[in-house]
Amino acid sequence: MKKRRPTSLQWQLVRKLILLQAATLFAFVGLIWFVLFLLEPRLLSDNETAVEAVAGAVSRDVSGNLILRDTDDMRAARQNYPNLWLVVRDQAGKTLQQGNVPDAYNDGHVGLPWALDYAFLRFPMHDLRPDAILANRPTDAGRVQILTSTILSRMETNGVDVTFQLSLDGTRDASGQIDWMKIGPTVALIIVAFLAPFFIVMGGTTLVVTPTVVRRALAGLVATARQAGRIDIDNRGVQLPTANVPTEIEPMVQAFNNALSRLGQGYDQRNRFLTDAAHELRTPIAILRTRAELLREDPESARLLKDIERLSHLAQQLLDRQVLDQSAGAREVVDLVEFARHLAADFAPLALAAGYDFSFEPAASSVLVNIQPSQIQQAVTNLLRNAIDHGGGEGIVSVVVDARGGLEIHDEGPGIPDDEHERVFQPFYRLRPRNSGAGLGLNLAREIARLHGGGVEILVGPWRGARIRLQLPLWQSTTPGAKPDAARQVS
Repeated sequence: MKKRRPTSLQWQLVRKLILLQAATLFAFVGLIWFVLFLLEPRLLSDNETAVEAVAGAVSRDVSGNLILRDTDDMRAARQNYPNLWLVVRDQAGKTLQQGNVPDAYNDGHVGLPWALDYAFLRFPMHDLRPDAILANRPTDAGRVQILTSTILSRMETNGVDVTFQLSLDGTRDASGQIDWMKIGPTVALIIVAFLAPFFIVMGGTTLVVTPTVVRRALAGLVATARQAGRIDIDNRGVQLPTANVPTEIEPMVQAFNNALSRLGQGYDQRNRFLTDAAHELRTPIAILRTRAELLREDPESARLLKDIERLSHLAQQLLDRQVLDQSAGAREVVDLVEFARHLAADFAPLALAAGYDFSFEPAASSVLVNIQPSQIQQAVTNLLRNAIDHGGGEGIVSVVVDARGGLEIHDEGPGIPDDEHERVFQPFYRLRPRNSGAGLGLNLAREIARLHGGGVEILVGPWRGARIRLQLPLWQSTTPGAKPDAARQVS
């Protein structure tokens, strides 16, 4: 099946905006039509049509009296408007009258001046007498004044009578020509006032709806950006989806995916190198240790054994650092108090041998955490070794467990300067370069805690020495009040 090619972002926006404008225009026209449909208006152009028909039919007989010829327009007017009535008079006062002229207009010239060229005659809203048109027109009988209407009463209408009339007049010069330079701004203002409602409706609709249209058009790109935000060192194999990405952005996403693939391959190669190197180092280190132990006992042999032990510890930490990317077994619900108690019991002799006092301060009750025991044991071991190696050889080394899932290692040594609190967690960074250690212990502890959803931080306070806290998330049961079937007590 051929893969559907994503549409262009530009054309998506253009097409949708055009459709939006067209839909708004249709809605605007449809709204006007709906209102007119409800009101059922009848335009007064009927009266104007009657005026033109009468003007084309007016003539005189041999006696000079006004007559109305039976023209095609006149026959059509009588057929379309059965209630048509009219009054025609000339300047000499001769009058022609046909139809059932309402009483309001039945006094002949109805008192209207001859010089009046065109007028709509209306009565108040509560008056049922019909509106009419007065027009001064040139005819075959000369110039006459025509008064006519197609209805006898306002009760004959089915709805609203609407009149559309636009008449512009203005300053004229001596020849009668309009001075457009003077009336131009006014005409422009009238045009703007006429078009303003339409543009206000269109503009308002565009401002309200366009953000939604653009947001939907960019939904695929936004989803891809969110997916990219979830990529980290432990999730580097993820590829960004391109199914809903616009064509303009697709090359960039493909390039980003290719870069992720190259970075992932490089990272895997580096890990394999470090793992292989650490494995290869263990054999010669073991041989060196065996041969050093055969040497006679003297200060140089002791220093050599200590350096070999340091190399062995570094190789082991490198291996431990690499296996963090691999599954190290299932997690278990463990009582952190008992877990820390057994680790403290293991390290107490080492601390005492190094000149420290040792204490264990447990929480008042069980503290259940969901962990991979061997990894957390490794993290706590690194923290305890760090305290013993850098605690100054005096004071108290303490292991403290609290009810919030925290395990703290305290010492009373020289401490860690505030500006070094983050750098000591960097791989191979040593606060005192001449000290023993490879600079991987704290980094490894923090990475293990991070994989468990926790963290490692150096506490700040007025106390003497360093206090490092390992925070682990407490075990949360999906069933309120439930307890684990068997919480591991010892490691």
